[in-house]
Formats: sequence, structure tokens, C-alpha cells
Amino acid sequence: MAGTFNPAVGSRVWVEDPDEAWLDGEVVEITGEQIKVLCTSGKQVVVKASNIYPKDMEAPSSGVEDMTRLAYLHEPGVLQNLQSRYDINEIYTYTGSILIAVNPFRRLPHLYSSHMMAEYKGASLGELSPHPFAVADAAYRQMINEGVSQSILVSGESGAGKTESTKLLMRYLAYMGGRAAAEGRSVEQKVLESNPVLEAFGNAKTVKNNNSSRFGKFVEIQFDQSGRISGAAIRTYLLERSRVCQVSDPERNYHCFYMLCAAPEEDVKKFKLGDPKTYHYLNQSKCLALESINDAEEYHATRKAMDVVGISFEEQDAIFRVVASILHLGNIEFAKGTEIDSSVPKDEKSWFHLKTAAELLQCDEKSLEDSLCKRIMATRDETITKTLDPEAATLSRDALAKVMYSRLFDWLVEKINSSIGQDPESKYLIGVLDIYGFESFKTNSFEQFCINLTNEKLQQHFNQHVFKMEQEEYTKEGINWSYIEFVDNQDILDLIEKKPGGIIALLDEACMFPRSTHETFAQKLYQTYKNHKRFTKPKLARSDFTICHYAGDVTYQTEFFLDKNKDYVIAEHQALLNASTCSFVANLFPPVTDESKQSKFSSIGTRFKQQLVSLLEILNTTEPHYIRCIKPNNLLKPGIFENHNVLQQLRCGGVMEAIRISCAGYPTRKHFDEFLNRFGIIAPQVLVKNSDEPGACKKLLDKAGLEGYQIGKSKVFLRAGQMADLDTRRTEILGRSASIIQRKVRSYLAQKAFILLRNSATQIQAVCRGVLARNVHESMRREAAALKIQRDLRRFLARKAYTGMFSATVSIQAGMRGMVSRKELSFRRQAKAATLIQSRSRVFLARLHYRKLKKAAITTQCAWRGKVARKELKNLKMAARETGALQEAKNKLEKEVEELTWRLQLEKRMRTDLEEAKKQESAKYESSLEEIQNKFKETEALLIKEREAAKQVSEVLPIVKEVPVVDQELMEKVTNENEKLKGMVSSLETKIDETAKELQETSRISQDRLKQALEAESKVVRLKNAMQRLEEKISEMEAEKQIMRQQTILNTSVAGHPPAVAAVAVKNLENGHRTNLENQSNEPELNGNAGKSAAERQMENVDTLIDCVKNKIGFTNGKPVAAFTIYKCLLHWKCFESEKTSAFDRLIEMIGSEIENEDDNGHLAYWLTNTSALLFLLQKSLKTGGAATASKKPPITTSLFGRMALSFRSSPNLAAAAEAAALAVVRPVEAKYPALLFKQQLAAYVEKIFGMIRDNLKKELSALISLCIQAPRISKGGVQRAGRTLGKDSPALHWQSIIDGLNSLLAILKENHVPLVLIQKIHTQTFSFINVQLFNSLLLRKECCTFSNGEFVKSGLAELELWCGQVNEFAGPSWDELKHVRQAVGFLVIHQKYRVSYDDIVHDLCPILSVQQLYRICTLYWDDCYNTRSVSQEVISSMRALMTEESNDADSNSFLLDDNSSIPFSIDEISSSMQEKDFASVKPAKELLDNPDFVFLH
Repeated sequence: MAGTFNPAVGSRVWVEDPDEAWLDGEVVEITGEQIKVLCTSGKQVVVKASNIYPKDMEAPSSGVEDMTRLAYLHEPGVLQNLQSRYDINEIYTYTGSILIAVNPFRRLPHLYSSHMMAEYKGASLGELSPHPFAVADAAYRQMINEGVSQSILVSGESGAGKTESTKLLMRYLAYMGGRAAAEGRSVEQKVLESNPVLEAFGNAKTVKNNNSSRFGKFVEIQFDQSGRISGAAIRTYLLERSRVCQVSDPERNYHCFYMLCAAPEEDVKKFKLGDPKTYHYLNQSKCLALESINDAEEYHATRKAMDVVGISFEEQDAIFRVVASILHLGNIEFAKGTEIDSSVPKDEKSWFHLKTAAELLQCDEKSLEDSLCKRIMATRDETITKTLDPEAATLSRDALAKVMYSRLFDWLVEKINSSIGQDPESKYLIGVLDIYGFESFKTNSFEQFCINLTNEKLQQHFNQHVFKMEQEEYTKEGINWSYIEFVDNQDILDLIEKKPGGIIALLDEACMFPRSTHETFAQKLYQTYKNHKRFTKPKLARSDFTICHYAGDVTYQTEFFLDKNKDYVIAEHQALLNASTCSFVANLFPPVTDESKQSKFSSIGTRFKQQLVSLLEILNTTEPHYIRCIKPNNLLKPGIFENHNVLQQLRCGGVMEAIRISCAGYPTRKHFDEFLNRFGIIAPQVLVKNSDEPGACKKLLDKAGLEGYQIGKSKVFLRAGQMADLDTRRTEILGRSASIIQRKVRSYLAQKAFILLRNSATQIQAVCRGVLARNVHESMRREAAALKIQRDLRRFLARKAYTGMFSATVSIQAGMRGMVSRKELSFRRQAKAATLIQSRSRVFLARLHYRKLKKAAITTQCAWRGKVARKELKNLKMAARETGALQEAKNKLEKEVEELTWRLQLEKRMRTDLEEAKKQESAKYESSLEEIQNKFKETEALLIKEREAAKQVSEVLPIVKEVPVVDQELMEKVTNENEKLKGMVSSLETKIDETAKELQETSRISQDRLKQALEAESKVVRLKNAMQRLEEKISEMEAEKQIMRQQTILNTSVAGHPPAVAAVAVKNLENGHRTNLENQSNEPELNGNAGKSAAERQMENVDTLIDCVKNKIGFTNGKPVAAFTIYKCLLHWKCFESEKTSAFDRLIEMIGSEIENEDDNGHLAYWLTNTSALLFLLQKSLKTGGAATASKKPPITTSLFGRMALSFRSSPNLAAAAEAAALAVVRPVEAKYPALLFKQQLAAYVEKIFGMIRDNLKKELSALISLCIQAPRISKGGVQRAGRTLGKDSPALHWQSIIDGLNSLLAILKENHVPLVLIQKIHTQTFSFINVQLFNSLLLRKECCTFSNGEFVKSGLAELELWCGQVNEFAGPSWDELKHVRQAVGFLVIHQKYRVSYDDIVHDLCPILSVQQLYRICTLYWDDCYNTRSVSQEVISSMRALMTEESNDADSNSFLLDDNSSIPFSIDEISSSMQEKDFASVKPAKELLDNPDFVFLH
């Protein structure tokens, strides 16, 4: 991989280190082949030139998502990239299509939420960040599109996270292909729930992992033609049976044993269990409990999972009885018996466990003892019973425990498969392989031998796949690849499994001979493979052997190879358990057929080899995908990355082999624009505008003198070492450029110092000249000041003389004008007083005339109404004779009416007397007013004469002289007259005040009496209402009697005349009108057919109404006609007060059918307006229970006191008129259950239509948003990337398309008069959706977190802000919903981020973003314009520390936003946005006005 690399002094390189694997440093000295390197750790080493690798100094600090994009594809580069990403919690990385997953040893729930699955749905591989969901989606899409079955191979050592990765893959596939089953659980649920069951019985704690799978698992998920899961199957490989009896410290046995010991008390008693440390199979290790696992909770979870996969309660009970019996078997110890080489249970404890095991297995206790302590050997003539010594009996006990557990595990797998069900007609499948990784321990036995064989087979398959991918890449790019060598490990596979002559064949041969031992087997191996290059014999070892695997040398110990390879059941054990009375146990050991008894020898190794062959056959028919799981440290703790450990796993996982294959060809591959951006400075002349990128790359490489490279269709392919040469040349050019820049900077600084000195001298000269000029100016200023003072003094003296003369003249004129004005004021006061007296007298006369007319009218009305009331009362008395039960209440009401009538007459007499007294007082006032008017007339005549005289005097004497011009006698006379008039006016005012006080007292008395009258009036109203209800009941009874009589007449008469017209029941409505409760005529037709019933007529009317409103009947003054018409009809038909009606169901059905077309926003907006308006009218009208009665207005009365009360309580203003109009539109009614249910259904439809319009807009914008997230990329040569050309597909137009979509919907909503609050809510949720999509894309796609992309998105957000400003009324607070993406984009476009502190980011730049979101942006950011750095490492460290503190909080770990699709408004908000008076001017539908059944709409 190193290739040819010629470092120079100053080059940054990687050197190998025994402690840290690889260290980076700088070349400080080159001596031939010896190179001295100063490491960043301070260590100085001397290495050979062939042992160093170049380091890419421009690699991003957060690493790259796909390691094939690394400039240098070698071990240290790969290791550094993985560690960089692991440090920022980016645990997934691609190597081409291979996903490398590093176990974080902590929960990262934000990476696996349902929202994350939705993000990866349909995304191409590499478009988003690396993730198992991306691999699963690629497999699913490839299966659907190409019709080829897929497989996903998950591998890694114990503790690397294979099982968790497999769960994620299965979860995503269930998400993509999930379908509910007809009954019970779905297939995908059963597949997912099978994991806890298999983990409980197949997983255990090992040295490297607390939940290590001790078996291999291949899950086949079957799909039908439409891509839905139709079936599944689980295949398992090589369960580690020896763990049941042998556990090393500090490992544990299988989880199910510890779960059962921690089960509820009743289960523990039933199985006679105790503490785990009392059982031999568990206490061999000191580790009995795990901190991270609660065995009691896991027991319940396993039971629940068994229920899901279809294991019945009886079967579960039998399963755990077998598990408990194995624990009891382990506690049976043996001692020597009475006979030679015999054995018996050692003590009472052993006998107890023997008896308990027999009870649990439901077999004979004596038979169980014999099967453990004896063997029956059959010969031709007889059967011989052979006793076993204690050691052999112990081995027999362990063999029974192992075979029971193995059969139990196999039964569980078969049960799960049968429960899930397989689809024989399945078209495709996706297989997920979760199998053990390469293992190499201090002691490696038969299990490690089989595991490593599996990995060798899979590595061969992996190498073939990688080689095939390389071929496809080169073929796709159109370059020559014929010389690439493919390295195969077939020689190792032949060594192990070749038949005959392989290790497995020799092992089977040794197992067939009873006298064979592990030593004879080892000697056979030494003799057979002594010259094999992959097989060696360790020194000082008698029975060990070493195989050189692809991942390294492994030494195997053969002590237990023969025992573990034998695959048979002891006959005594088979017979014992087959005879069990428990059907479950007996089915685990079915009777052995004669054919199987005579069958060929079977072994674990051969059977496992056959399973591998069938697995490889399946994998070869599928398209493979690979996930390599890495365990970063052996401490199983987060935040620790051990280089040696990771490097070894990369080698074992074949990743380094894949890199080696890549390095055999062209390890460095760069897109044209990336290549030109990086190395364009080597040959700037090739970067000519409008030149093609491939040609520019070829010219650049030719200029650099490189050979062996190839130019593909979209990439440059470089041989190993060529990238380092280009970087060396680039570094030299950058060094020369730096020298030139330094020279220019020094020149600039010197020039700047000279200019500063010159400017300082010029400034000093200017200051000196300024001082001299200021002195000259001072003397000139003093001379000018003296001249100005003289001039101002002369002006002051002249002005003073003029001012004195002027003030004297003005005083004289003011005195004369004041005298004239006072006279005019006096005249105006007199005229005003006269006018006031006249107005008061006229008011008095008019009020007196009005009261007379009012009194006469009231008297006439009272007499007439009394007559009408007596007539009605007489009719009521006659009608009430037939209803004796109501007579008593009616008499009581009549008495109260008579009493109130008498009190009313008394009040009238008192009112008459009061008005007569007022009339006498008014006569007195009239006489006094006449006298005052006469006096005023005389005074007015005198004033006119005086005014004429003054006018003549002013004409004769135009110049005012200081002589008396007023006649003193006349003045005295006028003054006396004025005094008299003033006295009269004052006396008159006194009288008026007294009269006002009397009037006020009278008014107070009148108000008290008015209150009493109002109370009496209200009582009368209540009594009338009661009588009205009685009348209704009476009329109903009479109508029923009449109908019965008519039916009787119809039934009895043969050819008679039609019966008389039935009496029509008449009901007084609340608004004072009268209407017929039934049709105007109930006369039956002559042919004998009865008329239509009221229910039928109402159904016809409802049909007519529905047919009318189905058509768009428009709006009146912005209010929907359909909603108003429906409300008025329902109100008139009294549907709201009915206990049962079908009108509501019909209307709801009609609305549902009208909105079936979800894509027509115009139609939806029309019905949103109508449903919301109708909901508003119902909200204002419907009252529940007593609320309607309490708020019910009394009927408008026409009596005297009623009109007086209304006149006193109402004010003649516009508000009152509006309120009256609103009352005419909306009338409170007492709602019954159907009306309240209709209101709820209507509210649900408002929410549904709102959601449909909102989702339509989101659907329209989602495609545009995905195009708006990433700016077009321009290469240095001025050539735009393919597929991103200016024109109609320009990204700038996508933002305009979004605004056009918003404007289009807004025009539709305004055209249909949708309430403003709903328009604002639609835009608010739409902008929230835009915020979520843009922000999540920034966090999920590294190419979006760039400086240029930030500027591009910011310009688009500016367009949205401009739109919000233009439609501010309809947008509402929508702009605030973009706060997340605005702050994120604002952070992307700021310069010098490395100078920004953490507090500045949190408090000033991005206060709304969480620590996880800021950390994600900071680590993904890269400057594609100016190549500047992101935030400092101190800021990153601060964020990482805060994230570690919050790592236990699941919510705090989520950095993605969720789209809120809830309904953001309530009925009260809709009600507050409308007013009742707005519907006062709405006219009903014109189509119904001509219909006689809808006359009430007029």
C-alpha cells in the first residue's frame, strides 16, 4: 500500500509505533534510505523510507464518510479517519459500499428513531450519512428495482455490536415492507420479537462481551411481488453446547439459567430453584450477575416475546422445566458404588436433585439413575449391562445436559419458524447474516476451529465481491483493469475441508475408531501436513497445531476435538426421555428409526461444513452487502479507541484486504472538480474558462510528468504514490508562494511606515500655519466687534424712543376698543338669555302636548287589549273544560292576572293624578314666561335704538378725541333697566331651580313606581308564557283527538263526504310571530290516500337543501351563503332541539363526499370556510342544559310598561342596532345530544379539511425544498458540475417556485374567504415544515454544511422573509418558525469561526439550538470557498463534555427536529375571529327563495 513515496524535509508522514500502532510526524532529516522523523508526541525516530506513509494535511478534522475518498488509502489513514469520526460520535463509515460500524458502548437513540428511518427511505447510498438504515434501504430498493434477492452480512468479533446492527436492519426492513396480518401479530413483529427469545437461550457473557451470541444466525425475510413481507425463516449454526457444562471465569452460562433463578417466587417454587451460586453449572464462574442486565425484567420480556411468536403457556412452562432440570442435573455428584467400577449418587443432596430432575422431566427416577450410571451393550447373543465409574457417570450427566439443551434450542428455532410462517410463493428474499467473527484466544478448541472456518469461507466470498466491485467501478469509468491480481485463500479452505485429506476428514476418521485419542489425531495431522505452508507444529507442543489464517496465525489445542465432534445421543438417554410422560420432552427425543440406526457416521464438523455449503449457495444467488462491526476497546467503555485492537479487527474483518485490492489498482480516486481545486496551483494555465474538466486534469498530470494514471468519465484514477508526488509539488509551490507573499508584505509594511512619517510631517506644518492664521483672524475679529457694538447701541436708542411712542398710541386705541367690545358682550348675553328662555318654554309646551297624546293612546290600547285578553281568556276557559287536570292551575293564573290588572289600574290612577298636578304647575310657569318675554321685547327695542345711535355717532366722529361723547342720563337709564332685568332673571332662575328639584323628586318617585311596574310586567310575561305552554299542550291534545276522529270516520264511512278540516295547532314563537305547526290543510285526498307525514316532508326539504348547497352558491360580503342557509333551515326545523333527527347525518355525509378529492385546494378551501362559519354559528347558538333557559330572552311585549322599560334601557346608538341585528341572526337554543354530536363532527371536519390543505401544500413544497438545500458547485475552472446548469432548473428558481406555491394557495384561500386565523395557522405550520426539512438536511448531509451552501440557503430565506413582509396580515408569526435554520445558516456564513467562543455561540449566535445540534454542525462544517477552519478544539471539547453529561437523557440526544402535524387551533379561536353582526347582511340561497317550503328564509 505504501507504493513509491519520496518524502522531502518538512513532509508530514506516518511512522509505525509498537505502542500506538501509528504516529504522525514531520520529516526533519533524510540520509539515503534512513529518514529522521519528529513525531507530534515529541518522540524522534529513524525509519526506512519504505516504512513510512504520507499524511494528508487537508483531510477534514471530522474525517470523511467514505474512505475511498481519502487522498491516501493506507492503514494509518483508515485508522485516523475512523478515530476522528468516533471522537465526534460518528460511529458509521463507508468503504465503498461496505459499512464499518464502531461500537460506541453508549445509547444514541437519536440515530435510530422513526424520523431517521423516514429520512433514509428512498435515499441513495452515500447521499446521507453512513447508517445501517442506508444499507438496508439500498438492499430493499435493489431487490424491488432489479428483482434480485439480497443478503446483508454482519460480522465482527464478540462485543462489536453485530446483534444490535442486525436488529436495526430487521427493524428497517419491517418498516419498509411491514403489513398487518389478518389475525394476531404481523410477520415482521414476530421476526423482531424472536430476537429476545433466541438471545435468552443462545447468548451469554464472555470475556469480550456481556451479550455475546454463541451461535450463528441467518434470517431470511421473504417478500411478495409488491415488496411486502410475506414470510420469514431463521437458520442457526453451531450452538456452543459445551458452555452448558463448562464455564470459565469471569464468563457466564446462557442467560436463560439466570433469568429462571430470578423469576417470580411462584415459578421458582414450582421448579424448586434457588440462588444461582448453588448450582454447579453456574458457580464455576464468580460472575453471576451483570450490572447492565436485570434478570427478573429479562425473564418477563422473554415470556412476552414467547407469547408474540406463538409459544403457548403450556409450552413455555415445559421449556423452563427442561431448563430447571438441567440445573438440577448439574448438581448430581457421584461416588463409588459397592461393585467395582460402579457409581451411585453421592449424598442426600444429590438424591434430591436427581429426584427433582426426574419430576421436572416427568420420567422414572430409577431409570434416570440407571441411564447416568450404567451402559447397556448389545451383542448377537445377549445384552450386557456395564456400570460406570464416578468420572464416567459425570461425563454421562454432562452429555445428557448438553444434548437436552441443544435439542431444546433447535425446537425453539423450529417453533419460531413455524409460527412466523414461510411463503412458498415468495418472489424475493433479503437475508441478514449475524455470525461470529474471527476468534483467537489463549486456548482455542473445536468451536474456534469451526468459527474460523466460517470466516475463511465468508472472507473468500467477501474478496470476490470486493474484486467484483473494483471491476464494476473500472468498467463504469471506462478504464483498463486487466492487470489487477486476485488473491484467493482457497489453499486454507482445502487444508481444512478437502475430502479426503482435509483436517475435518481426518477428525471424522479418528472419531470412528474407539481407541483414537487427541494425541493420535495430532500425530496424524503432523504427518499429513508437515510440508504445507499454512500448517505448522508449535515448538514444545505434543498435540497442538497452528494454521496461518488470512487474519493471522491461530494455535488450536486438540484435547477435546474428538468429543466435541461426535454427534450422537446415548441410547439410554434417548430411551429415558422418549418414555417421558411429558409430551414436550418426549417430542424433543423422538424414537430412532432403524434406518437412522444403520446410517453412516455423523459428526458436528461434517454437518457444519454442509451447513456452510448451503449458506454459501444462498449467498451466491443473492447480491451481498457488508457491515463490519468493530469493538474500539476491550474495556467495553465509551470514548476509548485502542489503535492496535481496531487495526487487528480491520484485518480480521477483511477491510484491509479490501484496501489492499484497491491499492493493487488505483487507490486514489478524485472527482474532476475536487482534483482541480486541490492541484490546480501546480499548473494554473490549464484552468482556462470554458475548458472541459477531463482535458484540464489530463493536461495537469502531463505537466506534472506522471505516468500510469487513467482518466475516467467522472474521476481521476492515480496509482499508489502518485498522490504523494502531487502533494509534494503542491507543497513546494505553496512554499514559494509563501515567500513571495512574505516579500510583498514586508514591502507593504515599509511603504506604510514611510507614508505614516510623511503624513506626520505634513500634519505638523499644517498646525503651525493654522496658529499664525488664527492670530491674524483674532485681530480682525476684534475690529469687526467694535464696529458692531457701536452700530447696535445707536439702533437700541432709536428703537427705545419709537417703542415709547408706539405703546402710548396702542394703549389709547385699546381703551376705546375695549369699551366697544364690552357693550357688544353685554348685548350678546342678553340675547342669549332671551333665546334660552324661549327654548325652555317651547320644550315645555311640546312635552305637555306629547303627554296628552300618549295618555290617550295608552288608555285606548289598554281598553282594547283588555277586551282581547278577556276574549282569549273566555276561549281558553271553554277549551280547558275538556282537560280537568289543568283547570286548577289555570284558575290560579287567572287570579294572579286579575290581581296584577287591579294593581296596574291603581298605578294608572296614581299616574293620572301626578300628571294633573304637573299640568297646574306648568300653567303657572307659562304665565310667568309670558311676562318675562314681554319685558325682553322692550329691552330688545331699547338696545336696537342704542345701537343705531352709537352707529350714527361713529359716522360723525371717525377720530377719537379725549372729550365725553356719551349721554350720562341715557347711560344711567339703561343701567337701571339692566339691573331690573338682572333681578328678574335671577328670581326666574331661582324658581326654575326649585321647579327642577320638584321635578327631580317627582322623577325619583316615578322611577320607583316604574320599577314596581316592571316587576309586575315581568310577572305578567311569565304568566303569559305559562299560559302559552298550556295552550300548546291543549292544542296538541285537541289535534290528536281530531286526528283520531278523522281516522275513525275514514274507517267507518263507505261513500260519505270528506271529514271536516282539522283544527290547526297554532304556536306563538319567541319572536312574536305565529306559525302553523303542521301544513295549512290536513284534508285527505278523495282517493283515500293520506297526506305525507311531517318526517317525509322534512327529509324532502333536507334533500332540497343538500342539492342546493352542493353547488358553489358563493359568498355575501365575505360570508358563506351555504353555511348561513343551513343554519337558518336547521333553526327553523328545530333540529337542534330534537331528540332524534337524520338531518345532521345527511349533512355530515354530504360534507364528507364533497371533500373526497383531496388534491383540489379550491374546493377544500370553499368547504373549510363553510364548515368553520357553520361551526361558529353553532358555537354561538347552541346551549346545553339550563344554560339555554337561563340565557333565553323574554318575548318582546307591546304593553305600556314593556315599551317604557325598553325605552329606558336602550340607548339610540349604532352598537345597540348592531346587537339587535345579531340577535336576529343567531338565537340561543337548548341543544340536545344530536345537535352537540353534529357540532363535534363539524369541528372534526374543520380540522380534517385544514390538515388536507396543509398536507397538500407540504407535499407540493417537499420536492422543491430538497432541491433548495444544496447550492450548485462550481469548479475552479469555471465549469459547473454536470446536471446543474443554469436555465429552467437553476436552484435560484426553486426558491421562487416555493414562493409561487405559497402565493397560489394564498390566492385560493382569499378567494374563498377562509378565516384569517386559519390562513395564518396554515402558513405557520408550513414554515415549520420548511424549517424542519432544511435544518435536518443540514445535520444529515455533510455536503450541505458548507460556507457556500449557507450563503445559498440564506439568500433563499431572505426571499421568504420578503414574502412574509408583503403578506404580513396572512403570514402572521410564520417567519419566527424558521428560527432553527436561520440560526444554523447564520453560523455557517460567519467568518473566522475559530475565534468564536462557546458562550458567543450559545448566547448570541445560536441560542435556540441544542448542544447536540451545535456539535453536529461544528463537526460537519467545511469551508468550500476560503478553506478556513471551523470552531476551535476548545469549543468542541466543551460541547463534547456537555453531551457526555446528558448522554443518559434520550430526549437530549436527539438533534433532529420533528414535524408537528397537530391541529394548532381551537373552536374558541375560530369563534373569536368572527362576529355575529357580520352575518346580519347575509342573504340565503336564491335557489331556495322560490321554493314554498322555504318561505321562512325571506
